[in-house]
Amino acid sequence: MPQEVSGALDATDRAFAIVVARFNEFYTRKLMEGAVDALLRHGADEDDLAIVWVPGAFELPLAVRRLAETGRFDAVIGLGLVLKGDTAHHEVVTSEAVHGIAAAALATGVPCPLGIVSAETTEQAIERCGSKQGNRGWDAAMAALEMVNVVGWIKSLESRVSDPPVTTVDAAPAARAAAAGKAAPRRRVRKRSR
Repeated sequence: MPQEVSGALDATDRAFAIVVARFNEFYTRKLMEGAVDALLRHGADEDDLAIVWVPGAFELPLAVRRLAETGRFDAVIGLGLVLKGDTAHHEVVTSEAVHGIAAAALATGVPCPLGIVSAETTEQAIERCGSKQGNRGWDAAMAALEMVNVVGWIKSLESRVSDPPVTTVDAAPAARAAAAGKAAPRRRVRKRSR
């Protein structure tokens, strides 16, 4: 039967950074409050949380990556909200922010879950920041918890990797037989276990 792994939703003894875009602060503050609430309810200590404000969603990736590179945080959560305007500007900002945060996670190995809301209307924004459709800040924090524990499990596998099994051959019987002019006996192969 295959082994199935999912991360525990436990923030005990873990440190988290939350990077929040100040642009659209009415919404992003609610996302931040949702993320903090989720982490505290799952065992995080307030002293292990750092909240960093940046100007907007476009600036999130740099701050997320630099915080992840410090090695101080088990996960870095980037939160922002981009509202659709009259031009395609919101698509560019959202796309670059999402790609940048994903690149930060891949480059550092630190979980950096997606906490960016892209909304077409203010109603959608309100719904995703703590109303009818929940709070995407809470959701991002829960993804951080799960990924921190999944990555921890993967790291435990890396630390258990030993030398690959080695096959050894006992050559002494063959050498004695050759010296006596006899056919060499069959080789015995011993495998070293892990």
